[in-house]
Amino acid sequence: MDRTAVPYPFNRSEGLELDDAYRAAQAQPGMIRVQLPFGEPAWLATRYDQARTVLGDRRFSTAEGVTRDAPRLREAHIANGILSMDPPEHTRLRTLVAKAFTARRVEELRPRIREFAENLVDDMVAAGPPADLVEDFALPLPVAVICELLGVPATDRPRFRRWSDDLLSTGGLTAEEFQASFGELRAYLGHLVELHRARPQDDLMSALIAARDEQDRLSETELVDLCAAVLVAGHETTASQIPNFVLVLLGHPEKLAELREREEMIPEAVEELMRFVPLGSGGFLARYATEDVRVGDALVRAGEPVMVAIGAANRDATHFEAPDELRFGRPRQHIGFGHGVHHCLGAQLARAELQEALRVLLFRLPGLHLAGDVEWKTQMLVRGPRTMPIGW
Repeated sequence: MDRTAVPYPFNRSEGLELDDAYRAAQAQPGMIRVQLPFGEPAWLATRYDQARTVLGDRRFSTAEGVTRDAPRLREAHIANGILSMDPPEHTRLRTLVAKAFTARRVEELRPRIREFAENLVDDMVAAGPPADLVEDFALPLPVAVICELLGVPATDRPRFRRWSDDLLSTGGLTAEEFQASFGELRAYLGHLVELHRARPQDDLMSALIAARDEQDRLSETELVDLCAAVLVAGHETTASQIPNFVLVLLGHPEKLAELREREEMIPEAVEELMRFVPLGSGGFLARYATEDVRVGDALVRAGEPVMVAIGAANRDATHFEAPDELRFGRPRQHIGFGHGVHHCLGAQLARAELQEALRVLLFRLPGLHLAGDVEWKTQMLVRGPRTMPIGW
């Protein structure tokens, strides 16, 4: 493999296209070497089989990146909580949270998710068009769900927009500013933990506090950082994908009409849209080989980092027939929620939120259309509209 590193990431912030550089990388043998804005060079996995291997093989470590000059998109270099852990530490923390996100628990939450979605559309209809799909619907829906699940007061929900933006920013903040914002979030959550400790409730935070205080299964720092991870990861990607999915469907009117005629297809449409939309601006979390590992026809030496381009892997022509076509009903083989031990903990919750969001938007707003120019997020780990004016 050529060890000459090329600048990365490839995708532009404006739009949802998959950059042609990924196609070029997939056409080459082995993997290409990339240089992110900060940290050491890394190999880039762009093909489906490569991605599955790197994400699923436990000889690749995320914890190793904590002590290394890990390749990254921002200056600040901090541990990513549970994402920066390997088993068994990762397994211990994941097990504590996983019971809140089981398929059964999510189905119990679905009526509440639908109620949130319906109420938000009620408010948009009452105010009249145009509305901002992001501010008026896509953001408040998952924020309301995750805050209720965790036990965050409704009055405090707006504060998480800035904290989440800061934590997912790849530019605009110095390392000191980034650390200060993260410190504010941790201080807030630490205070909320104390309130829940004094008056336990039927929510995830109280359950985690019980695991901390009664079973001594996690430290106070781990408790706060777990809550932060659940809050941020629990809403930002879904808040981005709702307008992303709507944009893609508006660009495929025949698919939009198909969903309105066959509501039962919405779950499989969500799966295909997860595959089709390259959400990330680039690879996010470096994984270090703890020994020599063969990835397809490439050999990664011990100590070398690999980044995984999930969006490119989901559009790999060697695995998906006509990968650039939107086809509902494909077998569920995408890795939009990751793979392996770090597979998205909230995948079932995200699926339910995306399904209910599409359902209410498609059927309550039959004339749904763009009503102005989309303003895109910039310098963020995830891509999507910052504002998206719509009418109906």
